[in-house]
Amino acid sequence: MKLINIGFGNMISADRLIAIVSPESAPIKRTIQEARDRNMLIDATYGRRTRAVIIMDSDHVVLSAILPETISGRMDSRSTEEEKIDV
Repeated sequence: MKLINIGFGNMISADRLIAIVSPESAPIKRTIQEARDRNMLIDATYGRRTRAVIIMDSDHVVLSAILPETISGRMDSRSTEEEKIDV
């Protein structure tokens, strides 16, 4: 199981990840509100501005204060490290 750091020591499973999106669009804001209403929202921002919204396959929505590009880069660096180990 690969874990990705989403900031402040919080980790998510890379295997359960569906999408990492920016929180500015209206459909994503609706998705966040719907997840909050269903008690499926996990706020990992520690009171900071939300910069990434992570959609999980379990219908959980995770808010992060880290940029989507940074989270994606952390995921890519994990996969290249594993490829080096497998060789």
